[in-house]
Amino acid sequence: MTQPFRLPHFYMPYPARLNPHLDEARTHSAEWARGMGMLEGSGIWEQSDLEAHDYGLLCAYTHPECDGPALSLITDWYVWVFFFDDHFLETFKRTQDRAGGKAYLDRLPLFMPLDPGTPVPEPENPVEAGLADLWARTVPSMSRPWRERFSIATEHLLNESLWELSNINEGRVANPVEYIEMRRKVGGAPWSAGLVEYATAEVPAEVADSRPLRVLMETFADGVHLRNDLFSYQREVEDEGELSNGVLVLETFFGCSTQEAADAVNDILTSRLHQFEHTALTEVPALAAERALTPDRVAAVAAYTRGLQDWQSGGHEWHLRSSRYMNEGAVREPRIPGAAGFGGSAADVGALLSAAGAERLRSYSHVPYQEVGPSLIPDIHMPFEVTLSPHLDGARGRLTCWSHAMGILSEGVWDEDKLIAYDLPLCAAGIHPDATADGLDLSSQWLAWGTYGDDYYPLVFGHRKDLAAAKVCTARLSACMPVDGEPPLVPANAMERGLVDLWTRTTADMTPDAKRTMRGAVDVMTDSWLWELSNQAQHRVPDPVDYLEMRRHTFGSELTTSLCRLGHGPTIPPEVYRSGPVRSLENAAMDCGMLVNDVFSYQKEIQYEGEIHNGILVVQHFFGCDYPAALHIVNDLMTQRMKQFQHVAAHELPLLFEDFDLGEEARDTLRGYVRELEHWLSGILKWHQDCHRYGAADLARRFHGFRPDRAPDLPFIRPERPLPDPARQPGRPVPASA
Repeated sequence: MTQPFRLPHFYMPYPARLNPHLDEARTHSAEWARGMGMLEGSGIWEQSDLEAHDYGLLCAYTHPECDGPALSLITDWYVWVFFFDDHFLETFKRTQDRAGGKAYLDRLPLFMPLDPGTPVPEPENPVEAGLADLWARTVPSMSRPWRERFSIATEHLLNESLWELSNINEGRVANPVEYIEMRRKVGGAPWSAGLVEYATAEVPAEVADSRPLRVLMETFADGVHLRNDLFSYQREVEDEGELSNGVLVLETFFGCSTQEAADAVNDILTSRLHQFEHTALTEVPALAAERALTPDRVAAVAAYTRGLQDWQSGGHEWHLRSSRYMNEGAVREPRIPGAAGFGGSAADVGALLSAAGAERLRSYSHVPYQEVGPSLIPDIHMPFEVTLSPHLDGARGRLTCWSHAMGILSEGVWDEDKLIAYDLPLCAAGIHPDATADGLDLSSQWLAWGTYGDDYYPLVFGHRKDLAAAKVCTARLSACMPVDGEPPLVPANAMERGLVDLWTRTTADMTPDAKRTMRGAVDVMTDSWLWELSNQAQHRVPDPVDYLEMRRHTFGSELTTSLCRLGHGPTIPPEVYRSGPVRSLENAAMDCGMLVNDVFSYQKEIQYEGEIHNGILVVQHFFGCDYPAALHIVNDLMTQRMKQFQHVAAHELPLLFEDFDLGEEARDTLRGYVRELEHWLSGILKWHQDCHRYGAADLARRFHGFRPDRAPDLPFIRPERPLPDPARQPGRPVPASA
């Protein structure tokens, strides 16, 4: 069969190594698979299928240093997961039996108890039998935090198969952002990362949830999955009718040829591997120093990182050899003509690293403060009508008084003219059209505080490249939000004073768990500002996937959506908010909101602020295109994300209602949440259209004569000093917290 495209030249500078216990693992896994009922008689595999796929070779390449028993156990896990994939395909995907698939998946977590002594049901099929056996053999030697992480990764791997099945039923191809997010769960690479820990060393619990370790796992996952998509396109798309393949996703999104889509997937794959290396070499060492990790914990993180790297190179080598994938024409020989023979491989490595170096350099080559002219505003797809709160006019005056009282207008970052021009109550009035006057004030003040912080960090810390001071500031802000009754930090500047006031009023009636969720949303935002400062200091335009995921945080999306949830009460179980459909709904809305901001703020950020964190600029650098072309791509992505939001609301939430057996009150609350997010989307667009923060004339006036190298030398901690009493401001009612 003719291959649908020519396989690209892959970036893989690390040599694959083969575990010496390969034959032992092959023999053991074949006997184990037969004992679990996966071979003859299963209707899925014969012995010849298992031998042709050669999962022992996969594991020997991806785990080159573990001992024989560990390699055999890991190989059994991979035999199980590939058998599950094929079994689910034949039993439920081909028959499009979603109800049967859900019932099948619902039983599997019962075979993964966190306490090894918990009894499990009697297995009813080879997948259940295999999982029960593997779990019992694996977890005794691993810590409880690892068991929790691995069981969650396994459940995601299993349960997100329903997402693939739903897309097949609807004939729907995902958009690129949705696809990468869901592929991490469906593709199982986070699950593979757990087995890397088993083979190398457990990640210390105190850093397991940190951004650097999360990015290592996610970039590893993206690399594994995108590579697999290139090799498996022919089998999945042409034979199985699969729609969850990155090449097909980009082919559909860009309307390009299969070859062009494959080349674009390889570019993203390369970028993700570069991000992995950047994180491992810059962010992980800094994390180890900040958390004061002991030498043994540092060694564990290093071994785990090396294990993920081995998986990438070993997995690539296996794809070149396995009969499961198309691999004809894959580059094995030197690329340089005439370089064959002694020294040829070195020449090839040199050429490869030279090309990789050029790609890396592109991320650092942006020239700041270029004149780009007024921001071009496309026809933005917005299916929801905006409604403004009747309390808007009053909120405007009260926000000015509050900002004076907090000291926001007296630190040299903002003045009253800027506050009025930014008109943040307009944004609040669109986001929360049904709010009371007090509620609208609270929303306006949160938006003002977050926007002020977004301006404060780059101005105070960015131009001085003072990351140490920024981290101290961020830690103090977190201390302004007590959860268990501890006294808040005594505020020393406007940001701290504003946050203490907002936190006290917002969380007065919250449970400790709700407070933790709220504090987490604020912490995610302020921590993401540090990520921006770090990139700015390195003059590094971020990787596209890393940018999109971090931009949700820098835009304050979690904070504003948390404010939307405040009135929901206990009718919605927490696991519903954590479910795939709700997260997909929220992420699609967040991406639309933050990309709208990137479109309107392009001139402000690129020309006047020397900013590198703008989606249009990221697309320009990644695809090597001009501003109008990048804007077109970003607008297409916004449109697709908006359509995904509508798709989830119309098609996936009803299934969620049934899957969680929600009562009518909970269903009404979730439908109301969808409407709140619709208000959030239309309100954000309305604010960008009508405020005076991004217009060309406003920018020329505000930045006239501004020199970035002469930014005001503002202290981030100030001694307490008398401030205007909000109770004495004309027209300002005394707040309940005063």
